[in-house]
Amino acid sequence: AFSAPRRPARPRVRTPERPLERPREASDARGGMSGTREECVFMARLAEQAERHDDMVQYMKRVACMGTELSLDERNSLSVAYKNAATARRQAWRAITLGAQQEAPDSQPAIQNYKKTVEQELDDLCKDILDILDKYLIGSASTGESKVFYMKMKGDYFRYSAEFKSGPEHGVCAGYAQTAYQAAMDEATTALGSAHQIRLGLALNYAVFYNEVLRNSVEAIKLAKKTLEEGTADLGSLDPVSQQDSRQILQLLQDNLALWNAGGQPGQDGTEVEEM
Repeated sequence: AFSAPRRPARPRVRTPERPLERPREASDARGGMSGTREECVFMARLAEQAERHDDMVQYMKRVACMGTELSLDERNSLSVAYKNAATARRQAWRAITLGAQQEAPDSQPAIQNYKKTVEQELDDLCKDILDILDKYLIGSASTGESKVFYMKMKGDYFRYSAEFKSGPEHGVCAGYAQTAYQAAMDEATTALGSAHQIRLGLALNYAVFYNEVLRNSVEAIKLAKKTLEEGTADLGSLDPVSQQDSRQILQLLQDNLALWNAGGQPGQDGTEVEEM
């Protein structure tokens, strides 16, 4: 019987806790909502609390495609929605891949068919958010912070695609991911301080990309070390709350750096501590 190896569950990414407030726009007598921006954001937050992340994706997709720049809360909700939906499928893909190695040859066709189903779901999800980023979000970003945030997302979802693709498709996705990450790093260098949490999170994920997708631990370690040194030195420029957020990301960088320095291989625990 198929028995994928157990591994600790990663915590879901969540937006900051705050009370739900139903929007004032009128809804019909059956309790349905008309789909205004405020209502979609409300329903996305409700879906998040119910841990229905695919529903959250659909509500935030509507908001992102309305053609106006997202607020900070909306931007974070969009990121959380797609991140949690993608994480569930990435974990499923890894479990199936690892479990298949323990099964008899006659089980492989069924396992591979199921694996393809998960890959298709993840591929569709990545293409969906990448399309939204290119059509609606990156070009309309009015601040360096928001541009870095969206370019980081673009790098992340091309990286997620590269993780399960092979051959030329793997190379194409990896190339697009590196281009997006580097563009985000270039923007972050001029627009954000060294200890800014978005700049730190970008460097964290870019280093993971080097190690796990490009199999280049030398560049991963180099970037992690540089980010740790510069970020730690700049912590004093932040307020206490921002310092706490940045320290958490610096710790994740330190955790990855320790793994890579110890010779940890791609696909072990690096992806368990990578992302913000």
